[in-house]
Amino acid sequence: MTEPIRVTVWGENVHEHEMPRVRELYPEGMHEAIAQGLRADLGERVQVRTATLQETEHGLTPEVLAATDVLTWWGHAAHEQVSDVVVDRVYQAVLAGMGLLVLHSGHLSKIFRRLMGTSCSLRWREADDREVVWTVNPGHPIAGGVPEVFIIPRQEMYGEYFDIPQPDELIFISSFTGGEVFRSGCCFYRAAGRVFYFSPGHETYPVYAQPEIRRVLANAVLWANRAGPRRAPTDMSFTPMGWFEGERS
Repeated sequence: MTEPIRVTVWGENVHEHEMPRVRELYPEGMHEAIAQGLRADLGERVQVRTATLQETEHGLTPEVLAATDVLTWWGHAAHEQVSDVVVDRVYQAVLAGMGLLVLHSGHLSKIFRRLMGTSCSLRWREADDREVVWTVNPGHPIAGGVPEVFIIPRQEMYGEYFDIPQPDELIFISSFTGGEVFRSGCCFYRAAGRVFYFSPGHETYPVYAQPEIRRVLANAVLWANRAGPRRAPTDMSFTPMGWFEGERS
């Protein structure tokens, strides 16, 4: 029997304690809602745990990351509270082959900005907007079973310009009532790791209960998982080993 994909769902877990509306929508936290969706949609193919900012080492100890095949990341209000030590730990794990799903406002997280090497800033408007998500790469595994176009009735607007490197694969774009467009589903390859950014998921709307969103996240977990052992860190030291001895006069 194939071993289950080990998923750690990381959530900042701040808005759930500070905002009654978020607490109403996600009484167990957004991280638990995402985790429950993955468990329901992927069943025995995954083994899902959660971790939050408030835990020791943000719940992302070396032991936890060593036992994580795919990490999902939702953050917004407390990006700067994330320890640089933990960020470096996650960064190294991604380069070695751990998958990473960065969700919504996680575009400004330390880990995503480090992996992208850019500001990752964008245009935004917080309003009861309508988001139309267009599948522009229907043959990609992340788009499997996802409609060619679907609507999120209420959502925060994210718009271009989105300061990221050119995505290695663009899966979804979104349009909004103000005419804005946004690259809302982007794949990146970083060394042995795979990274997927997916923008829908504002905390005051029930986005993570929407079937299409859950399908995207489930597909993304399967895509981001890299079977087999992690790659060992690259040895950056260099010794000529006498390769050029014969060229000396």
